[in-house]
Amino acid sequence: MRERQPRAMSEIGEALGYPASSTTVLLKTLVGLGYLNFDRRTKLYFPTPKVTSLGDWIPKSLFGNSRVLEAMRDVHAATGEAVSIGTTNDVYLQYVKIIQSTHPLRFHVDEGTLRPLTQSALGWLLMSTMSDEKLDTIVRRANIATPNAADRVKPQDMIRRIREIRGKGHCSAENVPMLGGATICVLLPITIQNQPVALGLGGVAERIKQNASRYLNVLRQAARSVKAGDSDTDV
Repeated sequence: MRERQPRAMSEIGEALGYPASSTTVLLKTLVGLGYLNFDRRTKLYFPTPKVTSLGDWIPKSLFGNSRVLEAMRDVHAATGEAVSIGTTNDVYLQYVKIIQSTHPLRFHVDEGTLRPLTQSALGWLLMSTMSDEKLDTIVRRANIATPNAADRVKPQDMIRRIREIRGKGHCSAENVPMLGGATICVLLPITIQNQPVALGLGGVAERIKQNASRYLNVLRQAARSVKAGDSDTDV
């Protein structure tokens, strides 16, 4: 995934930390299964399109028959901003699905990225589903997982912020987690593996501020389109 270029057996073995014999067996197996292409002239290996099918089951397993992915596309079509689905993973927010922004000025976040729950608007919103008692523990543990001491937060300060978010039913923030960026997010009426789910959009702070009211309405409409009854997403 890092290189995205054809590679020789020796390079692959070195990257994996495998001995030559094990690397040879692995690569021959993958070629035989159709997941790798081997160019005998150059002695290089490269993935085939069959590799892309390996993860086809994941979106259905995560989102079931709900309209989550369609809702994301609706928000993206209406705003052009980066649109994300986030859920809790221990003391982290994890970006489960992302549609990247089409605006010239934008921020990039990779799918699967983890951030301490205290370090993003989506994380704050997800924490709003927790009791104050649980929040105290989560914030303390998230602080341990936050490398930069300056970014750590006082549990009582975070609990006060979360209480405000509960009252509004949505969350917005600037310069978190990226300086110059802003995020608006709402909860979805589903869970993923018994965890709450947030739908958010993010981009350059000035653009988000100028469109905040419209963007929030777009997010709320998208959330309403995801019926709680379709929530066969828990696996």
